[in-house]
Formats: sequence, structure tokens, C-alpha cells
Amino acid sequence: MKLFSAAQIKEGDQYTIQSYGMRSWDLMERAASTVVHWLQTNIPTDSLYIVLCGTGNNGGDGLAITRLLHDKGYAVKAFLLQWHDTLREDCNTNYHLLKNLGNDLVTLIPKDTFIADIAPHIIIIDALLGTGLNRPTEGWVAQFIEHINALPNKKIAIDIPSGLVADSLPHANDTILHAAVTLSFQFYKQSFLHPESAPYVGQLQLLDIGIHPRFIHDTPTRHYITDIATIRSCFRKRNPFGHKGSFGHALLVGGSQGMIGAITLAAKACLRSGVGKVTVKVPSVGYTILQSQVAEAMCQTNGDNFITSIENNIAAEAVGIGPGMGTAAATVAALEQFIENENRPFVLDADAINILSMKKELLHKLPPFSILTPHPKEFDRLFGKSNDSLQRLEIARTQAMLYNLVLVLKGHHTVIVTPEGICHYNTTGNAGMATAGSGDVLTGILTGLLAQGYEPVIAALLGVYLHGLAGDIAAATHSQEALIASDIIECMGKAYQFIQTGK
Repeated sequence: MKLFSAAQIKEGDQYTIQSYGMRSWDLMERAASTVVHWLQTNIPTDSLYIVLCGTGNNGGDGLAITRLLHDKGYAVKAFLLQWHDTLREDCNTNYHLLKNLGNDLVTLIPKDTFIADIAPHIIIIDALLGTGLNRPTEGWVAQFIEHINALPNKKIAIDIPSGLVADSLPHANDTILHAAVTLSFQFYKQSFLHPESAPYVGQLQLLDIGIHPRFIHDTPTRHYITDIATIRSCFRKRNPFGHKGSFGHALLVGGSQGMIGAITLAAKACLRSGVGKVTVKVPSVGYTILQSQVAEAMCQTNGDNFITSIENNIAAEAVGIGPGMGTAAATVAALEQFIENENRPFVLDADAINILSMKKELLHKLPPFSILTPHPKEFDRLFGKSNDSLQRLEIARTQAMLYNLVLVLKGHHTVIVTPEGICHYNTTGNAGMATAGSGDVLTGILTGLLAQGYEPVIAALLGVYLHGLAGDIAAATHSQEALIASDIIECMGKAYQFIQTGK
């Protein structure tokens, strides 16, 4: 699924209007109808509504929603804030249509005026400001939003919460409506996918309003949403005549005194990814643990309490390095030598990334399309600090292109950044996965997919989605609070089943 800027979304509206020979008012009516249908389906039928409308197109949506709710027998009233002397054409049309149904259905709110005595059980629909906003709110409008935020009522935002900008992230002192639900038309807005905007967006629902498919297909973008359709196009069914040699051999390297659990989790996850064979290289201190915990894996030892060399002396199709490895001087030297002699893309996580932060000159020597999986702090150590998560993503784009890498920037919506600078936001996963070992599980999955012959970008897309989906299944069983990394591994089978069957 493509992710478009606010300007592109506006172009999509115009393209749809012209291609279908319709009026802009017709598209507004279609959008309002989808909102009303959602409200009828998801909100109790005896609910009462007030709709807060601005003078632009978002306000026009709100006035149309008011009219359609009234037509269906709901108790609803619109309040139109007059911060401009004139209304946009479609907003004006909907204002007069509503006014003709009854003067009591819409009230004009003069400047510097507020609404008092809104009963707490009334649902407030926010249609004040839309995606055309490109700067923080101020003055009376900001004060009005603050007044509404102070009310205990449930608030539903239309397309975007008022005050939130689609293409940039809010600052701490910005005034933005706090919505319990945001009903967004057709597309995600990029700001929705970043943690700074989460307090304002609430539960997000996308409503299809029929933007012309040719516009969606033909319009270029650097940003995508990884949805189930994308993943099913990436997934390859197993050859029924295959044997374990058909599905690749993965080598995992890591572990140190007190940190053998990390590489153990990675090994278990790698096996669950579908790979044919797994060899794990650990220091001697981890041999008994690994052999007893992961019976299906082969084990090699190197060093006593930490890794001292990483010679790839087995015929492995893919290598994953880093979980629990530590940063002892001998380990740092071992990774440096391995990078000097390796020409195939491999997966680097955890302490492997920390070592790169200590020796940034190694970035130039990594094989093209190698996969790095930093969390935000690891990323900042490696590439420098950012002011916010969107700036961090832009830095990731430049670094992925500069070093020809696949960056997996971990977070609630993990972003896979390709060497071409394309960003893919993942849509699976939950807060319960913010737990020790979750990243090690991801490393194992990615290494296993690489070993099976998936290209690095496809392995990253599929692996991150699977990891998050297994986490969602695990949370549904154990709760987010009780979820641990091993639960993610145990739910990998169900995640694969869902990708293949939808069940």
C-alpha cells in the first residue's frame, strides 16, 4: 500500500473527480457516507452527536455528516466556527443544505466564542481542520481545541485530528485535538505512523472513499505500508519434494558469559522461520546451554567466555551476528576480520551494531544489502542523534543509500529502509513486544529467511511482518503485559498459517 503526502492526497481527489466526471461535492458526499456507515456499525444507535466544523473542506465533511446522521434519525447538531468570513464552496453548499433542513441543526460560533454545557455522554465529531494544515494552530482556534480537549467526551476525528499536520510531527507545545478514534480517508498520513502523534490519533480506521485506482498505481512515492497483500506477494510456498538441504543453512554467531539466552532465542526463531539447518557459534561457556535448549541446532564453540573469531568455515547460505555477543576487544577484532573477508549480505544486530558504532569505518566495508536492525538508541549511536523519529527516518534513508544497506529501524511501526531510499512501514506488532529478547528473535527470523534464498529486502519485509504478527497472536493469548520473547517464537507457526490461509 502506498503512503502519500498531503499534496498527493489532494491531487488524488482532483484526479478522481475529473476521471469520473463528478463534482467535488460528490466526493465529499461519498466521504461523509462512509463515516456515517462506520458510526452506524460501530457506535450505539442511541448516541448523541455534536459536529465541530471549520470553514474549509474538512468542515464541509462535518456538515455533510451532520445532515446524513439527521436523515437517519440521529440526534445531531453542527457548530461552525467562523474564523474566516467566507466558506469554501463545498462547505458553503453543505451549510445551506443543512440549514434548509432546520435552523436548529447548525449554529455559527463567532470568533473568540466557546461552547458551554456539553453533556459528557455526547460524542464530539472533530471536522475543524483537515490535511491542508501545514503549521501549528494559534489564537482562538488553538484555545477552542484546548477547551474541547478538556472535556471528558469521546472525540472522533474526521480524516485527521485538528491541529495535527499530515507530513510532519508535532512539537511538545502544539495544540492538537486528542481523538479517541480517527476516521481517515483512504490513506494513512505519515505522521500517524510515528510515536509523537500517537496521543492524538487514538484508534485509527481507514475508510475507502473510492480514489481512482489509476492515480494510486501511477503516482510515485518513497513511502509504503507493508500490508498483508504485500506479504503474500513476497511469500514462497515450500517445495513438497524438498529436503532440509533445499531450505538453506543458517549460521548464527553470538553469546557471551551471562548472555547466552540471546543467541539461544535467535537460534530457536531461526529454526521456526523454515530454514533447513542451523549452526550456532558460541563461546565455550554457552555450549551446554545451547545444546540442551535448542536440540535441533548444531553447535560450534569459539573462545571461552566470548567470541574470539568468526571464520565462516561451514557452507551456510546466510549469517546472523550479534545477539548477546558483547564487545570484548577480541570480539571486536573478530567481527572486523569477518567483515573484511565476507562479500555476501548478512544480518547484524545488537552488539554487532554497537561494534560498528565503535568502528564506523567498517560501514564502508559491509557487503551490499547487508541487514542492520538497530533500535532507536543503537541507531543514534551509529549515525548520530535526531530531534524526532521522522528526522531519524530521513537520516536512515541517506545512510542506507550511502552504504548500500537494508536498515530495519525498530519501533511500533518498524520501518524497512532499502538501499534505494524506499521506506516500508510495518503494520504488525504491539507494545507487549517491547521485552527482552524480542530483537534477538527478529535476528533469527531474518537470518533464516536469507538462508532460504529470499532477497535481503524481501527477507526484511517478510521477517518483520512475521515477527510482529506472531507477537500479535501471542498477545491475544497471553496479554501484552505477560508476553515474553519465547511466546513470539511459539506463535510463528500460526503467523505463517495466517499469511497462507487468512486464518
